[in-house]
Amino acid sequence: MKSPTSDAYGAIAKTFHWAMVLLVVVAWASGTFGDGLSQGAGQDNCLRAHVWIGLTVLALAAVRITWRIANPPPKVVPTEFGRWLIEWTDPASRTMHYVLYVLLVVVPAFGIALLFARGHPLPLFGLAEIRSPWPADKASARNLETAHEILANLLVILALFHMLAALLHHWVFGDNTLKRMLPHSRNPNAD
Repeated sequence: MKSPTSDAYGAIAKTFHWAMVLLVVVAWASGTFGDGLSQGAGQDNCLRAHVWIGLTVLALAAVRITWRIANPPPKVVPTEFGRWLIEWTDPASRTMHYVLYVLLVVVPAFGIALLFARGHPLPLFGLAEIRSPWPADKASARNLETAHEILANLLVILALFHMLAALLHHWVFGDNTLKRMLPHSRNPNAD
């Protein structure tokens, strides 16, 4: 946990953040480019990995959202641009975070629904599986696949915008918005 006076994120929040970044990138890449693999074991293994990573994202998102509620982020640090900048960017930043959290839950949920609409079971990391609760439906599967892809692309686009905003804060505004989330940054008041 971080200290109430800390202006940096704690180690747990940073770990959640960077683990989620890695998982989302790998899930998006395997979903986007996995169909390009030749049919067979390679494509099947890529799909299995995509599903497992998606389930991990969903589980980690639930834990991360709970953690964030219990441990609110540090206050926005004023910049040389003054109060007007914080008044405008703080609500935009909060809204962006909420949308990203919603997408971290909704994208995997649509992926699960897509598997079920195709009539496939949901594999639970090779330990068990959940059978599809309904029969295969090609039309529903196509619609769910389109929605899953659009939402996944939206998640990646908004995450890139989030990254660009952090870089803007770092290079243009000269504040510590980026530094306080970097893994190697340490704040004596954090965690």
